[in-house]
Amino acid sequence: MPLVGSGELVADARASGRGVAAFNVITLEHAEAIAAGAETAGMPAVLQISENAVRFHGGRLAPVAAAAAAVARASGAPLALHLDHVESFELLRAAPESGFGSVMFDASRLSYADNVAATAEAVRFGHAHGMWVEAELGRIGGKPGDREPGDGGEPEEGRGTLDAHAPGVRTDPAEAAAYVAATGVDALAVAVGSSHAMTERTAVLDHALIGELREAVPVPLVLHGSSGVPDEELRRAVAAGMTKINVGTALNTAFTGAVRAFLAQDARAVDPRRYLSPAREAMARTVAAFLKVVGG
Repeated sequence: MPLVGSGELVADARASGRGVAAFNVITLEHAEAIAAGAETAGMPAVLQISENAVRFHGGRLAPVAAAAAAVARASGAPLALHLDHVESFELLRAAPESGFGSVMFDASRLSYADNVAATAEAVRFGHAHGMWVEAELGRIGGKPGDREPGDGGEPEEGRGTLDAHAPGVRTDPAEAAAYVAATGVDALAVAVGSSHAMTERTAVLDHALIGELREAVPVPLVLHGSSGVPDEELRRAVAAGMTKINVGTALNTAFTGAVRAFLAQDARAVDPRRYLSPAREAMARTVAAFLKVVGG
């Protein structure tokens, strides 16, 4: 099936009051699991590759993008290819020729004024090349480098260093409306109580704030850090106004858990296919479960 645009999937979901899930791709097995899970659920999905994943692959975007796109095209499910959490303009400029129809440009670590200026420039480039552009406002936290001033060190794996419930962290509706008007973004990721890289599903979202943001902001809302959000909280978030639901760590948790379980049973195994197969299957089940929650 040909690739579908993220913007098209998000617009369709928003019009029908559903959510659409976007899953992070790190390895080929991630991409295959997302496609398999979407086929099982009978729902569309977004395959997204982050700047951190590109860095993991030696800074080369084209090979990992080509692999993910090939998996998506071979699938019977409607799938989109999205470039996620891009901070580098060099990487942004490489996106169109690598087959991306959408990009999330992340200037959230900058001051508000600098965020607006950088994002507006990214939107101009993206729109000139036919790309749908997402941005972020607020402090969702949990990514490497998301540290409070002066705290030092890198965040531990699976734990964000910014408190998702601290004052001043969450997205202000009036500021969000002004930001969208100033930048021209097509979708906005907002901070409403979730955090990146959570390995336990304990996040409590501010559903009243989601409703206020939906009323104030004319573009679709995006929830980052959804791996740490329980199913019922996700359902309520979609009902309150969230449309694109980003999931990354939950796939890695499923992957790593399956590998650990296999090697605990057979510590002498050396053929990676033997433990990557159950890892891929575990991720596919996770994908299907999230799709049914947010898209049902």
